[in-house]
Amino acid sequence: MALALVVGGALLARLAPVVLPERCAITGDGAASVRLTPEQAANAATIAAVSVERGLPTRAAVIGIATAMQESKLRNLDHGDRDSLGLFQQRPSQGWGTQAQVQDPHYASERFYDHLVKVSDWRQRPLTDVAQDVQRSGFPRAYAKHEPDATLLAQAFAGDRAGAVTCSYDPPEAPGSTAARDAAAQDVADSLRAEFGVAPTVSQGRIVVRTRSERGARSVAAWAVGHAHAHPTATVSVGGRSWTRGRGDEASSWRADGASGSGARTVVLGVQP
Repeated sequence: MALALVVGGALLARLAPVVLPERCAITGDGAASVRLTPEQAANAATIAAVSVERGLPTRAAVIGIATAMQESKLRNLDHGDRDSLGLFQQRPSQGWGTQAQVQDPHYASERFYDHLVKVSDWRQRPLTDVAQDVQRSGFPRAYAKHEPDATLLAQAFAGDRAGAVTCSYDPPEAPGSTAARDAAAQDVADSLRAEFGVAPTVSQGRIVVRTRSERGARSVAAWAVGHAHAHPTATVSVGGRSWTRGRGDEASSWRADGASGSGARTVVLGVQP
């Protein structure tokens, strides 16, 4: 009997569908790629979005993302050394903000860049030296090892590369009513307004974002995919290409979509009906 149970269990395990975790893949040139959890992707997207909104070059996002990779592994931590908290392990006792503020990824990113732009020659100096000037870490050389992956992530989320962010998510819960759908769409629009300084329009679950540049549009699109785990976003379209929420790399890949109606500077998001 015991043997039958073991054999039967092994057979069921082979026959059962493999449920892959929700995840994001950020691709670069060739075979280069970085795998992130939905939380990590959303945080990397926010760090890059703040740099784009401030008109900073991609180098700023590289430094910001590399710093957060070292300090928190791109997680919004509620603990740390002494009173360090959040993505960048900023310390309220050192004037970075309140506990609630430094655990807000958008606020924490703004404060990081406030300090970064005051560092002498931050655009040219080695990343680890610049990050250390901002962070004052006990491990000043630790940031350098994250530069290759941070560069790939920054280029994708800051809009330097189109279609580089692909996330595989479960289907979102249906809002349940037209009013709930429109409220969910407005919530996404409000988040975009806060992080990019854009003015989205919302109509019948459709969010339209017009940006000043093609790079800005690609960054908004990448942000929308990276943040879709927390929102009922079902589709993202920009420049004639669309991402559709689904499970698995095949289902959630970017595809040509001549009928999307979005230009190179316009992003269209669709919320689950």
